[in-house]
Amino acid sequence: MSEEEGGKPPLRDRVFRAAAELFHAEGIRGVGVDAIARAAQTTKMGLYRQFGSKDELITEWVRNQVEQYTAVLDRLAGRWPDDPRRQLAGFAEFIADDVASATHRGCTFINTVAELPDAAHPARKLIEEHKARQLARLTKLCRAAGHPHPGRTALHLTLVLEGAQAVAQNGSAPDLRKRLLEIAAEIVG
Repeated sequence: MSEEEGGKPPLRDRVFRAAAELFHAEGIRGVGVDAIARAAQTTKMGLYRQFGSKDELITEWVRNQVEQYTAVLDRLAGRWPDDPRRQLAGFAEFIADDVASATHRGCTFINTVAELPDAAHPARKLIEEHKARQLARLTKLCRAAGHPHPGRTALHLTLVLEGAQAVAQNGSAPDLRKRLLEIAAEIVG
């Protein structure tokens, strides 16, 4: 009987989900392949048959996170196709909701960059490319919204949203969600 027939998700999915939960809770460097294999109810060999290395698994996890963030902007574009200001506000709301529920681990991207010192690591490259695309997309929305300096406006919004994600981890700003939305509204107009 295959794993699918036995009621368990496929092994690749189990390994990925176990790694994602552990990476988020304990950090990518704080989690070894033994712990991932145990949580996925497999062996190290089973893990390596699905993902050739821990770095490959980390990169796949980051790719999944990138896809989730991109999907948020896609949904906002679909919901308000002719309202770039509402799309910008919606993205700020998404980040504000995220920081309001932040745990000790905070932003996946910030933590991953901090834990992977090698700038050539494929996961770091994915994050850099994602952030560049995200800034370009926000710039395009700012231009469509009629901002006189769309690149600068998008950069200001990015700095505030990224900064809020870092501040959420240390809890130093009271009413962070509310304040973040106020600042984002001032920037977006």
